[in-house]
Amino acid sequence: MAGALSWVMQVIAAAIFAQTLFFKFTGAEESRWIFSQLGVEPWGRLIAGVSELAVVVLLLIPKTSAIGAVMGLGVISGAIFSHLFVLGIAVKGDGGFLFVLALIVFGCCAGVAWIRRADIPFIGDRLAARPLAAGTVASPR
Repeated sequence: MAGALSWVMQVIAAAIFAQTLFFKFTGAEESRWIFSQLGVEPWGRLIAGVSELAVVVLLLIPKTSAIGAVMGLGVISGAIFSHLFVLGIAVKGDGGFLFVLALIVFGCCAGVAWIRRADIPFIGDRLAARPLAAGTVASPR
């Protein structure tokens, strides 16, 4: 069950990230405007696009989905903070659509990272629940 839920969240997050790549890599007007407001156009837009492309690939490969989820949390956190502190919730009259998509991606990546926490390099073994006795599980440290 958890594996299926993780897979659904991985696909949702990857699909949203992938959809935005076209706009970043083609230099669409709205994308240029957003990154200009942040003072990082064009290099910030291109770095964000490459980072998001890496997240998409990592999320869709089962062995790397935990890494993709953690990386996705970092990337999307930047977008959320940009909305909250620079851009505003609604961008160019979108009614907050981009912000809502960012929240959905954050939730999906957080869910995948939690479900697949044992697969996170270096810290996964500490995050994973450890069995105590038959039918009981210790909470992570």
